[in-house]
Amino acid sequence: MKSESANLTVFATSALILVLEIVAGRLMAPYVGVSLETFTAIIGTVLAGIAGGSAAGGWAADRQDPRQLLGPMLVLGGVLSWLSLPIVTFIGPRLANNVPSIVFLTAAAFLAPAAVLSTISPMVAKLRLGSLDDTGSVVGGLSAAGTFGALVGTFVTGFILVALLPSRTIVMAVGFIAVAAGIFMWWRLRREAPPAAALGLVLVAGIFSPALQSPCQRETEYFCVRVEVDPERPSGRSLFLDRLRHAYIDLDDPTFIDIRYIRLFSQVSAALPEGPIDAVHIGGGGFTYPRYLEHVRPGSTNLVFEIDGELVEVAEEELGLDSSSGIDITIGDARLALDDLETNSADLIVGDVFGSESVPWHLTTREVMQEIRRVLRPDGIYMMNVIDGTNSRYARAQLATLRAEFEHLGLVLPENGVPINQRVNQLLLASEVPLPELNIVPEDGELFLGDEVEEYIGDADILTDAFAPVDQLIA
Repeated sequence: MKSESANLTVFATSALILVLEIVAGRLMAPYVGVSLETFTAIIGTVLAGIAGGSAAGGWAADRQDPRQLLGPMLVLGGVLSWLSLPIVTFIGPRLANNVPSIVFLTAAAFLAPAAVLSTISPMVAKLRLGSLDDTGSVVGGLSAAGTFGALVGTFVTGFILVALLPSRTIVMAVGFIAVAAGIFMWWRLRREAPPAAALGLVLVAGIFSPALQSPCQRETEYFCVRVEVDPERPSGRSLFLDRLRHAYIDLDDPTFIDIRYIRLFSQVSAALPEGPIDAVHIGGGGFTYPRYLEHVRPGSTNLVFEIDGELVEVAEEELGLDSSSGIDITIGDARLALDDLETNSADLIVGDVFGSESVPWHLTTREVMQEIRRVLRPDGIYMMNVIDGTNSRYARAQLATLRAEFEHLGLVLPENGVPINQRVNQLLLASEVPLPELNIVPEDGELFLGDEVEEYIGDADILTDAFAPVDQLIA
């Protein structure tokens, strides 16, 4: 095998592995969400596949002519890449959202294709090592080609492919490239066409793998998005992001609220002085609450920070959001956008932003709370929706962080408390002045103030930019 062909083969297979690694998170998101645990499982699984595949490929190359192996292994790697789609689709809905389930799903779908494609590099090295005199240059050149291929696969997928193509299409393309290259090498190196059984396997896998429907109606750069019509209320629409329902919109009545934590938002804002208010919303989603305020508080300003521009398009196209209304939408990361807001400019700041079930860690820290306190007027309120359960380690740490910057705190828990082994929405409140009298509907939650909140916080640590293990606290 010539040097150019060898380097290209190793470059391409390494790139394909990294494409699979990046897309894996998007394929799994509808079932296990997007979290640090998800990415950790994916990276660990793919690295395990690379290590095992490299060892197995080297072992096999020492016992059989690599010319006999390269074509079949590429074909098999492509077929296994295709089969990751039905594996994720079939197993994903049947798993709980915990670390063992995430690792199991990742390994079931992506360990085998990563391992098989990783056998290629040591086989190519065996073909290139004609003598000991050029061992260093051959191994170094192939290692460089593989690393460069991994870099290209990473950058092209993260910056280009995921913005242009659905994840399943990308995986099908990965499999097609590997299968096509494998068939070519099968003929080129073995001087024979693949047997009918191998071609039949390729055909079946190529037809079967994309047959199962994706749960996503649309994929943005951040979410698997699905909008469902309420069968009991024809004007009602539910917005699902990854595995959770994030919003409910009544196209005919923006004041109708179907989700408990949004009702809590409305009950808190009802306690503010009458008249227009200046509100800042960290997270847009379906824009349920900004539209509610727009109708019940005419003349109010609603500034919404939403990082996902495509999600705004979904809200406009399917959820009735009128971009020409009084809602001001800023596309970008709220952490950066907060710096541009004037001091003492908001009556209400709403934290309602999630990646899967956790708040992005960089929006939870004391440093962010300092900015939020700066932007709030002296009598303003910050209310933050979080999801936690059992011992609520994250919710307690978030309250401890709020306590470090605000004089007065409030907490609204479900009517029957926080259940065991189940995560629920918890509403956290913070202000520099005593909170106004809040009329929390008992069916929606129970309000805790003062010493009750202190008891709930306990010995929880403060979250800072240097240490904010949000995903781990929730897990």
